[in-house]
Amino acid sequence: MGLKCGIIGLANVGKTTIFNCMSSTKAQTSNVATAGKSNLSIINVPDSRLYELEKFQPTERIVHTTVEIVDIPGLSKTSGKGEGNKFLADVRNCDALIHVLRCFDDPALPHIDGSVDPVRDIETVNFELQVRDLESVEKKLQKVEKAAKVGDKEAKKAFEVLSVYKNHLESFKNASSVPVDEQDKKYVDDLFLLTTKPVIYVCNVDEQSAVNGNAYSQKVIEFLKDEKTEILIIAGKVEAEISELESEDDRKAFLADVGLTEPGVNKLIRAAYSLLNLETFFTVGPKEIRAWTIKKGMTAPQAAGVIHSDLERGFIRAEVMKYNDFITLGSEHACREKGKLFVEGKNYVVEDGDILHIRFNV
Repeated sequence: MGLKCGIIGLANVGKTTIFNCMSSTKAQTSNVATAGKSNLSIINVPDSRLYELEKFQPTERIVHTTVEIVDIPGLSKTSGKGEGNKFLADVRNCDALIHVLRCFDDPALPHIDGSVDPVRDIETVNFELQVRDLESVEKKLQKVEKAAKVGDKEAKKAFEVLSVYKNHLESFKNASSVPVDEQDKKYVDDLFLLTTKPVIYVCNVDEQSAVNGNAYSQKVIEFLKDEKTEILIIAGKVEAEISELESEDDRKAFLADVGLTEPGVNKLIRAAYSLLNLETFFTVGPKEIRAWTIKKGMTAPQAAGVIHSDLERGFIRAEVMKYNDFITLGSEHACREKGKLFVEGKNYVVEDGDILHIRFNV
């Protein structure tokens, strides 16, 4: 199951630095605001449970679930025109957005607006995305208006809903907060509105603020206090230096020096995963221990289909162990003996951390 997160923000806020911390594909950074192409990388979702499982089931390889990360060039007040159309198209193709905000001072790296103000930057980027969404809504309004005028009930309802979206966006509000019923959102589904996408905000701070943040990040937290979102504090420059270290011991020592227990980008990847209501189940064996991605609420046959369509088509039952039971008891045999291996049917809803063995017949 693919997951695509776009890293957005203004130029010179540290987007590419954050991207390079997460990715093995290193993109070029610059002190000059330039219009370049998006950078793409597929990265592993950090999950220490895989290595805990290996302690009880030796295996030939461990396979993480993955996330596709896109570093989208800096948005600006002209992003809706010319080269900016490509950038906004990249935003449209993402499932979730990671909005990086500059929360550090650096005279050698001038802010494109002349001063550091992350709240203003949020408003600038939101405005650019709102303008594009408003264009999309207005185009569809023109299409349904004629049909609505001649009495088409469905077109009339669509016109009413689209008008609510239009007024909302014209009030400088994101489409994600529009006051319409859930079932009425179907009238804009085909527009893939940019401001409906879930967003994580990353306050990119200096090294001294890596643990507790600073005055800039506090302004962001206050500004977004009523939003349903997650705000992470990451010292991008420090994380970049850590990611360059080859020794795991050196990385841990560096993290400890700045007061961190793990890289902030690990938290960021997991937060993006959670933001999209994704969960992980495992398959465990001597050949492979693998993490698989599912949407919350998926049934056992649907989870089996993530592994292979044949498993969903021929699903008979799922043998299920809970992660905590497995690592506490130490083996599948012990789980079976203690009554902790459950046989589940087609209606079983898979939970995060479940270890599945699918029985099927095609």
